[in-house]
Amino acid sequence: MSVSTVNIKGEHTMYCCGAKVRISDGNIKVLTEPTVKYCPLHNALYGTSEITPETVRQSIEKKIANYGFFCENRLFNPNPLVAYGASEMISTWLDKNLIDCAVIVCEGAGTVITANGKLVQSIGARLTGIIETSPIDKIIERIESQNGKVLNKTTARIDQVEGVKKALEMNFKRIAVSVAGFQAKDITEIRKIEKNSHAEILIFSVCNTCVKAADVKHITNADIACASASKLLRKRIGFKALIQLGTTIPVYILKQKGKKLVLAYLENFPNKLVIFRTSKLPYHVEGKGPTLKSKRPRKNENSI
Repeated sequence: MSVSTVNIKGEHTMYCCGAKVRISDGNIKVLTEPTVKYCPLHNALYGTSEITPETVRQSIEKKIANYGFFCENRLFNPNPLVAYGASEMISTWLDKNLIDCAVIVCEGAGTVITANGKLVQSIGARLTGIIETSPIDKIIERIESQNGKVLNKTTARIDQVEGVKKALEMNFKRIAVSVAGFQAKDITEIRKIEKNSHAEILIFSVCNTCVKAADVKHITNADIACASASKLLRKRIGFKALIQLGTTIPVYILKQKGKKLVLAYLENFPNKLVIFRTSKLPYHVEGKGPTLKSKRPRKNENSI
């Protein structure tokens, strides 16, 4: 048991660079091969020039050692981390009073409903692909102390559909919700809820590296979709975009609702921007973006 993992609480499953990983008491187990060979963002954050099961494990160790992920001492830092991240945008919209609340996911807590923009960023920075999690009391207490509502404190259930329903019960009318690619069907369910309510729901599709063809029809219904390392989304979603943010990890704005909010986000963006008109998206820059591994049979999760 390494020093960086001794404080892990409970059991959690997540995706990292396309690899499925289980994190439990004092243990990090990479269950499947990563599908990504190189990611410029991962390299910038964790110094990973080539992604392997070992470097995936090391990057999660760094999240634990440096930021307390999956631990009682989890760091809640509201400083922006990336230019076009879901948490960065959603937190800004809350601060500008453009939306009423966010439905997001936190390890150790599950689905969280909050109107606190700083809490959204504190949770979302560096957090990707949480599939399942279990309760960590100190994390839940920290969330509740910052005006966050945990959907189920006993189980730390991740259920964005039920999270949206809870937000409506709490009388929020303008809701932003993040939905991971492996839960893409939830997007369609949330649209049904929106249709039958008086609410306006912005859906931000995230963590899409491992999406399959069957997921695309659901992701098309999102307002904003992060391409992650998915060639499939670049090919089948990118051309539908009204706006593309970035070229390394493109973010596609698919609906007018998303376009309006993204332009509001850019209004106070601290860095310089180049904006130009195009008749065709996606916009691709050769040599930028993640590199995927050659397709090969994935290891059986139970064999490692």
